[in-house]
Amino acid sequence: MDQDAIGLLKSHLDDKNFKKLIAIDNSRVHDFIAKYIDLCRPSRVFICTDEKSDIDYIRKMALEHGEEATLATPNHTIHFDNFRDQARDKENTRFLLPPTYNIGPEINVMNKEKGLKDVHRILHRMMKGREMYVRFFSLGPTGSVFTLPCVQITDSAYVAHSEDILYRQAYNEFLGKNNGHRRFFRFVHSQGRLQDAGLGLQVSRDLKKRRVYIDLLDEIVFSTNTQYGGNTIGLKKLALRLAIKKASDEGWLAEHMLLMGVKGKGDRMTYFSGAFPSACGKTSTATIGGDTILGDDIALLRQIDGKIMGVNMERGIFGIIPGINPSDDKLQWDALHSDAEIIFSNILVTEGKQLYWEGKSEEWPDKGINHSGDWFNGKKDDIGKLIPPSHKNARFSISLENLSNVDPNLHNPDGVEVKGVIYGGRDSDTFVPVEEAFDWVHGVITKAAALESETTAATLGKRGVRKFNPMSNIDFLSIPIGNYIRNHLDFTNNMPDPPRIFSVNYFLKDMSGKYLNHKSDKRVWVRWMDKRVHNEVKAIKTPTGLMPYYEDLVDIFEDIFPEIAYSEDEYVTQFTCRIPQHLAKVKRTQKMYAARILYTPEELFDVLEEQRLRLEDARDRYGNYVSPYDF
Repeated sequence: MDQDAIGLLKSHLDDKNFKKLIAIDNSRVHDFIAKYIDLCRPSRVFICTDEKSDIDYIRKMALEHGEEATLATPNHTIHFDNFRDQARDKENTRFLLPPTYNIGPEINVMNKEKGLKDVHRILHRMMKGREMYVRFFSLGPTGSVFTLPCVQITDSAYVAHSEDILYRQAYNEFLGKNNGHRRFFRFVHSQGRLQDAGLGLQVSRDLKKRRVYIDLLDEIVFSTNTQYGGNTIGLKKLALRLAIKKASDEGWLAEHMLLMGVKGKGDRMTYFSGAFPSACGKTSTATIGGDTILGDDIALLRQIDGKIMGVNMERGIFGIIPGINPSDDKLQWDALHSDAEIIFSNILVTEGKQLYWEGKSEEWPDKGINHSGDWFNGKKDDIGKLIPPSHKNARFSISLENLSNVDPNLHNPDGVEVKGVIYGGRDSDTFVPVEEAFDWVHGVITKAAALESETTAATLGKRGVRKFNPMSNIDFLSIPIGNYIRNHLDFTNNMPDPPRIFSVNYFLKDMSGKYLNHKSDKRVWVRWMDKRVHNEVKAIKTPTGLMPYYEDLVDIFEDIFPEIAYSEDEYVTQFTCRIPQHLAKVKRTQKMYAARILYTPEELFDVLEEQRLRLEDARDRYGNYVSPYDF
């Protein structure tokens, strides 16, 4: 290690924390921490190990510094973000790359030299008068081929506390032998100046200086003047961007995917991964009653010995809370009403430190405190828009171990074998509720690379706009989209039986705008997919894929929901092939890839053209809207 770095660390760390850091035999770790101590100038530095006392200290600081406040239930705390800091800041989230490095027009890039100068200027002396927390984590299980070691620097105890809940502590992993030159992801965050938001909670105030920059080649993420988890909890979607680049270089996949186990016949457990944009049903699918959850957001996938093996990059859920109620989301409801360690954010705190979020019950409270300050029913913002009691993107952080259906393989270093892959988004008029692709290539192109979804409250901007979102990963891609699709096409090379690919659509509407799916119907669609993986049911071949037979769905409905009579009329309405909408989608996708996407594989255009011809042939035979019985 550089002697100047040693001297700087000794001068800024007390003896106890210096010994904790020096115990790690990796000069890159020491140099990284020394550099940002020198730049950010914290008054104190705390090196957090995996010891309970260290982790408890972080939680204590979150309360003492007003980043969290206690609630009526022990182990529950509330955190507020700034009223204008409630979602991922896509505009100011940028990759820092040299001018010669081109990853395509869909990906937000800025000059690396300019970006580093900008963020270093903002970070200069930014932690003066504060404590810097240095954290060590692993993305993926520790002691595994999937392990991605990470070091987080932050002056936010809330961010550090959140990561304790959501990720696997890995100070001991850094202490291991042969780690002296091991690569690791690096994260630097400062919440900036703070202001009061009610309940004594402090929120970031200088949002004009909000930055989320990813130095892709040096694997460093910078985040400033923001507290919202999607912008600050570096190991989440920010780390996913680094992992996608690393996976592309090394021949595996890092995906915006759930990972779940589906119970079938007898004791059979079949594992599925699934990609859904935010607020499109990913967490509710992963927590379906009767099945098991390994993860609700990010999966790492590798081909090992002719099988696709997967792990959850995380160990917790940073979940969207609006709409969670005891009838539709019992597993999450029960967990949120347990005494598990939970951080709630941007929901209403009522009298007696009780909580309310939209959809918890039908009636809104009269008053309380939320991210807008003192709240009352009918309160409006500065442009006259009604402020609801909780934000539509309000969240909770909880470890998966606190869910009753957590899978025993959550921390298995070998992962689980993935037999099926699911893709879904907000689609009001095109795809049927569940459908299987003809094969891996057809699925990658028509279900994944062609995925679109209507926007939600999880990102800043307008809602309800149809957005191109391949593999539900467009916001997090760090490589050209064409290369990303090629990686998927090649991922199952030499596999005699690759995973099946399915699409689901929980948001299909009839012509009057009424939803055709009930929230709980996803249990039926998932069970049908499990039966298809094991060849227990046949399927109807249509121009766009393989659809269920009515009789098979009736059997599954009777098994799961014996009180529901699933009618033939419902089936026909749900599974009618809407040819004009599908043809329009094919045309949009062809145009998008031809005009804007770098390095698009030629197979994509071939597969889309074949789908167009099948749809036109069906239209000529049966008309624009075709009952599944006609096929």
